[in-house]
Amino acid sequence: MDDKLSALAQHLKAALPEAVRADQVVNGELTVAIEPGEIVRVLKFLRDDQTCDFKILVDICGVDWPQREKRFNVVYHLLSITKNQRIRLKVEAGEGDAIASCAALYPAANWFERETFDMYGIVFADHPDLRRILTDYGFSGYPLRKDFPLTGYVEVRYDDELKRVVYQPVQLVQEFRDFDFMSPWEGARHVLPGDEKAKGEAK
Repeated sequence: MDDKLSALAQHLKAALPEAVRADQVVNGELTVAIEPGEIVRVLKFLRDDQTCDFKILVDICGVDWPQREKRFNVVYHLLSITKNQRIRLKVEAGEGDAIASCAALYPAANWFERETFDMYGIVFADHPDLRRILTDYGFSGYPLRKDFPLTGYVEVRYDDELKRVVYQPVQLVQEFRDFDFMSPWEGARHVLPGDEKAKGEAK
């Protein structure tokens, strides 16, 4: 399998040498780093070339590396049913960079790109309808960025007096921050029924 994936990487590099930055096969998976401006051309080649035949776009997602100058990776997962192969493409993007949309090539990319935009703030140029898809319309920030607080900035609740949903800053009572990670079974001071059997089996 690794030999076939390596051959696929060589085929891609031979066809589009200026588009491929690097490639590697790890644990039976091929990952190819692509120049940001070449992603649509690479996807079109992988879809239409008979040696590749990657007709299915499985997923598009983001990865945040806040310490890097170009902090985001946009990751594409493709599947070829006829060749029984998968390939992963990676593109680097800075915080203000726009990646070309591939929704015209793969209709499934429409919602995948919207989700990546919603969660990370990565913009896809020429997307037909780039709006938030998982969070609310007035949501502030991008939840999957690593500098986004785990509790968020605002919380939503229903106000009985106003008879509507209201937004308010997150306020956590200090007691909720003190977590007891001990299992209730570990914290019991008495022997629970059945424990003596388990201890006997361990011996």
